[in-house]
Amino acid sequence: MRTGIAAALAAALTLGVSATPLLAAELTVEPGEGANQRLIEALILAEPGDTVAIGAGRFELVDGLSLDVDDVTVRGAGPDATVLSFKGQTGAGEGLLVTSDRVVLEDFAVEDTRGDGVKAKGSDQITFRNLRVEWTNGPDAANGAYGVYPVSSTNVLIDGVTVRGASDAGIYVGQSQDIVVRNSRAEFNVAGIEIENSFRADVYGNVATRNTGGILIFDLPNLPQQGGHDIRVFDNEVVDNDTPNFAPEGNIVAIVPKGMGIMVMANRNVHVFGNRLSGNGTAHVLIAAYPEDYDDDSYMFVPRGVYVHDNEYGPGGEAPDGEVGTLISDITGTPVPDIVWDGVTRIPEYFSWVAAPDRIYVEEAEGTTFASLKMISQMLLPWSVSPDTDIAGYAGSLPEPAPVELPQDGGA
Repeated sequence: MRTGIAAALAAALTLGVSATPLLAAELTVEPGEGANQRLIEALILAEPGDTVAIGAGRFELVDGLSLDVDDVTVRGAGPDATVLSFKGQTGAGEGLLVTSDRVVLEDFAVEDTRGDGVKAKGSDQITFRNLRVEWTNGPDAANGAYGVYPVSSTNVLIDGVTVRGASDAGIYVGQSQDIVVRNSRAEFNVAGIEIENSFRADVYGNVATRNTGGILIFDLPNLPQQGGHDIRVFDNEVVDNDTPNFAPEGNIVAIVPKGMGIMVMANRNVHVFGNRLSGNGTAHVLIAAYPEDYDDDSYMFVPRGVYVHDNEYGPGGEAPDGEVGTLISDITGTPVPDIVWDGVTRIPEYFSWVAAPDRIYVEEAEGTTFASLKMISQMLLPWSVSPDTDIAGYAGSLPEPAPVELPQDGGA
């Protein structure tokens, strides 16, 4: 607890920051000598309800930052005005790590971290707003894996964020629940936007361009939270994803071919609609099973209940890339159809492919092309050399998941 004006002034003098009178609710850190230490101390000394205001200018930082206090806002003067540069970072950790609840991060940029840009772990009501995370040397396997990276969190809002150059995913949400990603831009990353092993997410109004793959909805084995479900991907612009895959060897996104638009892998109840897709050289939409070996009896490797409808398709599929692209084009020919489903199904006692909620549904305008590759378990071989291209056979629909409502965004 604060003990009054004297304590507030003492804290301000110690930090070299300005204090709001009486309550000391705002700690302002300006660039200059000792800024790294002053930022670290401001985040440590902040109390619930405080704002850590980072002034305009360029901060040359060598140590990562962390926040573990609830109800704190960290605010800059804008993503082009307040720049936290970690080009000289000595450790391999994040630029900024948040492990507390009801935190707002807004109006600043993070550049050239050795590890992830801005990470939240185990947070509730975490907001990333009007941020820029960038590796200024462009695509490089030595760049940090993730730009904006909430994991094992609930009530996640990512709004107006730009990420460039992540060697895994620019905007990544993993093993989390109740997620909104909107009005953001991801470019020159391996994966532009990725939702992984998560429940209830709305991804809309974003631009994913010049990545290896635009938007990925994945579910992976051997993780504490599995069974990703109830995802809506809508009203996004997913265009010209043409950056060669630069993920370090061994990362799951290393399988993503250059020129992937939207990819749904092993997830359930995923709705893809109202998006504009063009210039994606391998495929605009790919629905696929998890293709690797795994040892996890609780994992279901096939997608179930995917509904693709009312999207707009421009040119694409004319330059299929890598092992995945070659496999598809060997079966379908080139250009690859707008929508491709690998056709992998599995019918153990706990999963019935014939159940209506588990099917793949496609309802698109006349002229949209489609192929089911009719593959067997684990994408080993096609049933035949002739894919199923009858889009009418996949007509139908699924009940749409309810919109995600977040407490910090006017929800319940």
